[in-house]
Amino acid sequence: MVRFRFFALAAAIMLFAAVTSPKATAQVSVGINIGPAPACPWGYFSYSPYNCAPYGYYGPEWFAGGVFIGAGPWFHGPANFHGHVNNHFDPQHGYHGALPHRGAKPDRAHPAGHVQNFKGNEQRDGRGHEVK
Repeated sequence: MVRFRFFALAAAIMLFAAVTSPKATAQVSVGINIGPAPACPWGYFSYSPYNCAPYGYYGPEWFAGGVFIGAGPWFHGPANFHGHVNNHFDPQHGYHGALPHRGAKPDRAHPAGHVQNFKGNEQRDGRGHEVK
């Protein structure tokens, strides 16, 4: 009988604690603040960490008046956009060459949007997805 009273008292205390304890409300906040688009002379890759793309990666359709129209989260071209890239210049495809630094300016020999003899081998939408 003593054991039953002990368990009954313990159960009553736990029930009282559960009823009188303050409710915890979970706060879930989802927000992505990626900031401004990277300032790169010939555009940037459409995936994080959004490094600057080298001259020759993007085809001319990715530029309007010599200004990169964006890729990934900063894309501001038409909804049905498809543009060519040369993925030989993509580190995810084995490129190990130099990449321009953020804030670098294109030189006169390589103006933005005017890639001489551009050889695109892949077509992408503005969000970086391959278009088949």
